[in-house]
Parts: sequence; structure tokens; C-alpha cells
Amino acid sequence: MNFAALFGGIGRALSHPTYRTYWAGQGINSIGRWMYRTAIGWLTWELTESTSWLGIVAFADAIPLVFFTLIAGALTDQYGYFRIMRIVSFAATVLAAIFAALIVFGHINIWWVLILSLALGSCEAITYPARVSAVNALVPRADLAPAIALGSTTFNGARIIGPGIAGALIVALGVGPVIAISASTYLIFSLCLLMIHPNELARPNKKLDVVGDLIDGFKYVRGEPGVAFLLVLVGALGLFVRPFIDQLPGYAAQVFHRGPDGLAICLSAIGIGAMCAGFWVAQRGRVAGLTALVAFSAMAMGASVMLFCVFDNLWIAAVCLALAGFFMLCSNVCSQTLIQNAIDPRMRGRVIGLFIVISWGLPALGTVTMGWLASIVGLKPAIAGGGALAVLLWVWSRRVAPKVAGRLERTEVT
Repeated sequence: MNFAALFGGIGRALSHPTYRTYWAGQGINSIGRWMYRTAIGWLTWELTESTSWLGIVAFADAIPLVFFTLIAGALTDQYGYFRIMRIVSFAATVLAAIFAALIVFGHINIWWVLILSLALGSCEAITYPARVSAVNALVPRADLAPAIALGSTTFNGARIIGPGIAGALIVALGVGPVIAISASTYLIFSLCLLMIHPNELARPNKKLDVVGDLIDGFKYVRGEPGVAFLLVLVGALGLFVRPFIDQLPGYAAQVFHRGPDGLAICLSAIGIGAMCAGFWVAQRGRVAGLTALVAFSAMAMGASVMLFCVFDNLWIAAVCLALAGFFMLCSNVCSQTLIQNAIDPRMRGRVIGLFIVISWGLPALGTVTMGWLASIVGLKPAIAGGGALAVLLWVWSRRVAPKVAGRLERTEVT
């Protein structure tokens, strides 16, 4: 099939066979990962009925990003994307299978949930820089923007499919089988990785020096004002706005008076909006204008979250969540595309590692803070307050974006 002739940038990305295999395997794994997240969120609520515990478990799942991802980025630059992913994906398969067995045989409690969430989160953290950077070894530079956007679209499409499947299966079968299915998707991704033999960037033949490599990465970012701008903006959104997603199990129960189906609707609405945004960015297929889009999307995401808190009707609120998902995806995928477009390939793993720590690690801190704040002032004020801070951030970002756009959107790396 001549994919390059179809769907603009999307067709160009899918015209590369190794990218298609990687994209399909990661898509299946992403569905399993969102099934896992939905099931664990609901299991935590059933065990504790506590917004604080929802925040703590989400924190345990995400905090390894802070501790491991920077080191993983340095290891990725040294040893290669696919070697790292093959080893750790198999380990995640085993951990998810253990999790499912504990639930099915009735030995689960909130402490096991916390420990295994931390362990699986650690596996995710170690592979994140490799997963994100690997696309550079699978497509030429001209097709990088649509390939990144298509990957993000698939991830967020999984946010629709995964929770929808999980919500139905939790009702019919329980949490344990959902985690077991999730484990099988990790295995499928591991098998896909074994089928891919890309031409990666030649690795330096030198002694591993993680500390020195990390210091070089920080120095590099400090000398790139455009990259620094994107990291600050992504970090602020991660700290103040994105943690509301981890509070949705409690929100669905307390505000909408719904069970797993209500949670699945909320998460799927976010995924629908994000998937639409991803297809649009992938179809667009170019980096020109993305810097301004990142700045606007930050403000629009905050406004959408504030609007979500206005309505007690689930379906009207779901429309607001879809808007929030749309602009959240635009902000994240456009930032990632600009960073990968502008950085030195030799620094890619380390800079992407820092990007992941900020964009995923800071929400881990934010979700604990939001859970604690929600227990004092209520879920609505806590979530709406984060959205308001994102709107205020636009005052700064709209002034800075035009100054750094030229370097971020350049077509060649010097």
C-alpha cells in the first residue's frame, strides 16, 4: 500500500515498515497501559474511598520518572533505544502478571497496590526516553513531525479504547482480569521490538559516565533558550493542571454519582479530544507555527478545565474534558516535536529524559498536592484553581514564544 500518497503527513509516516511495526506494537501496549491505569484507579477507590490515596497511588506510578528517567536518557544515548526497551518491557510483563495474580487470588491490599505501582512506574520511567526518541531511528527527519504526532494520537486513542474496555470488563469480570490483559499487551510489544532492527545513530565507544553525561545535558539545555522555554511551560502545566486526571475516580463518584462507567466516560472524553488534536497535528505535518500553538494551547487547556468544573452534568462536562484533551495533546506533542527538531542528535536521550521528567514527573508532585487540597476545599475548587493558573501563564508565554520560534522551528540542526 502506498501510504505516502494517503492522508498527508500521516501517510508519509506510515510508509516506513519499521515505524509501522513499532507504532502498532506501542499502540496495543498503550491500550493495555490505559486499561491498567483505569483498573488501578478504581481498585484504589474501592479499597480506600480516599482522594488522598488516589493521589498517593498515582504519585507512586509517576514518581520514578523523577529518579530514573534522567539516568535512563544517558543510558539510552550510550547503549541505544531498542536494547533498553527490549529488556525492560519484558520485566514489565512479569510485574503486571504478578499484580493480576494477587488480585485474582484475593491477596491484594492498598500496600501491594502502592508497591507494584511503584515497580511498574519504574519500568515505564526507564523506557520513556528510548520510546520517545526511537522514532528518530525509524523515519527520516522530514517525516519526524507527523510520526511523533501519530504516536501521540495513538497513545491518546488508547485513552479512549483502554478505559472503555476496562470499565466494561471491571463490571463484568473484576479488576484482576483487566490487569492480566494489560500484562499480555506488554508481551506483544516486547515481541514487536524483537522484529525491529533499525539503523540507530552510532554510539560513542567510551566508558559510561552517567554523571558527566547528565551535566553535559543540563549545560546543553541551558544554552538553548527555546528548549528551556518549552520545558518551563510544560512543567507548569504538569504541576498545576494535568493532576486533575488522577482525581477523576473521586470526581466521577462524588460529583457525577457514577461508578467505573462514569470514570471511563471522563477518561475517554479526554482521549477523544486528544486523538482529534493528534490527527490534526499529524496531518499538518510541519513544524512551522508550532511554537505559537504551544503557548495558546496552554491557556486553552486551563480554560477548558475551569469550564469542566462548572457543570454537574456528566455529558456536558465530558465535552469540556474533550476540549481539555485536545489542547493538552497540542501542547505536549508540539513541544516534543519542537524539541526533537531543534536538539543535537547526540544529546537526544538526555534532553528527552529531562522533558519526560518535567512533563510526567511534576504531575506526580502536583497530584499529591491536588489530592491533599481537594480533601480540604473540595475537588472542584482544587481543579479549577489549577486551570486558572494555566490561564495566567499565557500572559508570559505569549510574549516569549515569538522570540524563540525561529530557532525551534528551523529545518536544520547546526
